Amino acid sequence: MRRLFVIGVCLLLLPLISAHIQNGGALSQEVREFVGVDAPVVALAHARVIDGTGAPARDDQTIIVSGGKVQTLGPSASVKIPEGAKVFDLTGRSVLPGLVLMHEHMFYPTGRLAIFNEMGWSFPRLSLACGVTSLRTAGSVEPYTDLNLKRMIDAGRAPGPKMHVTGPYLDGAGSFATQFHVLRDADDARRMVNQWADEGATSFKAYMYITRAELGAAAEAAHRRGFKITGHLCAVGFREAAALGIDNLEHGIAVDTEFLPGKRPDVCPPQAETVSNLTKLDIASAPVQEMIRDLVARKVAVTSTLAVFEAFLPDRPPLQQRVLDAMTADARTAYLSSRARAAERKDSPWPAALKKEMQFELAFARAGGLLMAGTDPTGNGGALAGFGSQREVELLVEAGFTPLEAVRIATANAAEFLGESDSVGTIAAGRQADLIVVRGDPSANIADIEKIEVVFKDGVGYDSAKLIESVRGSVGWR
Repeated sequence: MRRLFVIGVCLLLLPLISAHIQNGGALSQEVREFVGVDAPVVALAHARVIDGTGAPARDDQTIIVSGGKVQTLGPSASVKIPEGAKVFDLTGRSVLPGLVLMHEHMFYPTGRLAIFNEMGWSFPRLSLACGVTSLRTAGSVEPYTDLNLKRMIDAGRAPGPKMHVTGPYLDGAGSFATQFHVLRDADDARRMVNQWADEGATSFKAYMYITRAELGAAAEAAHRRGFKITGHLCAVGFREAAALGIDNLEHGIAVDTEFLPGKRPDVCPPQAETVSNLTKLDIASAPVQEMIRDLVARKVAVTSTLAVFEAFLPDRPPLQQRVLDAMTADARTAYLSSRARAAERKDSPWPAALKKEMQFELAFARAGGLLMAGTDPTGNGGALAGFGSQREVELLVEAGFTPLEAVRIATANAAEFLGESDSVGTIAAGRQADLIVVRGDPSANIADIEKIEVVFKDGVGYDSAKLIESVRGSVGWR
């Protein structure tokens, strides 16, 4: 008689058997130690399914997984479970599509001369543990590391999500980061795009000090190669960038300088001025609404990164022990010091600025814009990979989206932008089995998204708790 196991117990008891990923390669021992579910056929029975489309959650569903894909999805009463399938009773649990996040990095700020340390060991593990099964790096400081890391993950030699690697930052004169190449002119921007496209990058990111001429040249070169370009801009405003062919804008209106009085062409004003001006900006005003309509008409997507901004607010985000445990002692001290300074500042513009950003993102999405989600694990160090990813989804709900809409923004919308809607971002027969098993119901309480037990990538289930424990004390070091 077929036995139904409670998944939390079963993951601890299942033998770690030989696994295979989509390309047929065997998983290394380093990866296999985190595998809790690996069988030719898996049945996830009696689950609540939140499919990523924005549709209402469906109770008592059964999902049949084999060959790395979802083979069947339907009511448990009507789905026939194949003989010999490994069956899990998910009563009281929810299954969501794996998160597809669009502003991720493999590096972390150290505060030393604007030098960023690569987290190529800890961040992929944290991301996967917290439900991220696909990501775009949205800017690299060690592009060869990111490219090689992607190849290692694809080959089953390292645990982590599927990676879309963005080339090195395209930044202009005035760049503050020690590890960035500074563009000389438009020709140099074209050269950089072509060089890194040849190396394997599949997208590009313009940064704060890039000029209009350099951005236009980079966008043209990227499009000629069939790739997209995004940007965290400053010297160039959003509408200028849209006219130049940019495909995606990072962070939202919190970094858009076009509404700053006295803004000069191709000049990046101090961030403090931009943030201060944002607190006074009316999101419902005609100029802002016109900008939103222009972005929507030109099909320019926006990536929400609320979690990295929230960390600048006094006493936010909620201080979690799991986040502190993941950090090195130095990284923990630096973050807690930054948090204390924020708490002491009584005139911070960030509480008001965060609300304005949330209003903008809601207005952009309601106008028909494609809003996506990202973590951006930089800032003051409070938004870690994975943990910050979950917080980002929670903040979308605080911004006014329903939990189902927030899940869609963090899954299906990004898959659409990447051209991968047929394989990831939603749960349906024929899609890749990139799934999150959550204790609770995120469609009713979005905070339940933090209660992840298992993350399936290509049909192989990874033990979230083991992945998190493996990086204890590592963030800031490796």
